Amino acid sequence: MITFEDRIPTAAEQRAVAEAVGWLDHFDWASIDRSLERSLHGVVARDGDRAVGVGRLVGDGVRYWYVQDVMVDPDASEQGIGTRIVERLLEHVRAEAPAEAVVGLFSSPEAVSVYEDLGFVAATSDPLGMTLDLPAGA
Repeated sequence: MITFEDRIPTAAEQRAVAEAVGWLDHFDWASIDRSLERSLHGVVARDGDRAVGVGRLVGDGVRYWYVQDVMVDPDASEQGIGTRIVERLLEHVRAEAPAEAVVGLFSSPEAVSVYEDLGFVAATSDPLGMTLDLPAGA
């Protein structure tokens, strides 16, 4: 039975699910503890004692919120776990944001429909999402 916990995942949980989905190269494991502890909120999906899904919120915790690192172990997919993680994250935003909130995210191609079903729309004009990867020490 899948259970959901409203908390930030541990580094070990993050790594286990990242490994299951093939995302080990998406994280800087030397600094993951600092990254996770600076999260605003998180959700961990568990199957018994094993984390099978994780997700978290980052941002200023007032107006701007970003859904980050939503991952579900492929062995536990097709159960709505990713959707439920994001729903719980959005519930937290609704409860904590003092005014209108802007919630952003970046999606893998396979998850676009999950986010669209939750009301997210792809940015194709204004505002247009952009990224910049800075090397360490830059």
